[in-house]
Amino acid sequence: MSQIDDIIITRGTGNVFEDLGMPDATERQTKTRLAFAVNEALKVRKLKQREVAEILGIPQSKVSVLKNYRLDQFSVERLMEFLTALNHDVEIMIRPRTRAGVGHIAVLAVQ
Repeated sequence: MSQIDDIIITRGTGNVFEDLGMPDATERQTKTRLAFAVNEALKVRKLKQREVAEILGIPQSKVSVLKNYRLDQFSVERLMEFLTALNHDVEIMIRPRTRAGVGHIAVLAVQ
């Protein structure tokens, strides 16, 4: 935290959900990033909702839920399955932490 002319600036953690004090911040961020990748893949393909529902194996009503980032209905695993159904590879890499403290989870998209 720093102060410049009576303006207090607080550096964020890099996870907006954590900054907002949500208890499941890591899961929310992971889901949001996965859903963003799914929605970007769908945008590129320019599919109708019924086509998306068929490809992802979900009811058409859930396509709207996904596109609006209401992600409490989807698990991290399910979102990864959506990506593979859209011809994307999902890789999980586990490595020792190089800095002190607890490890973290990151979702990185490669274009």
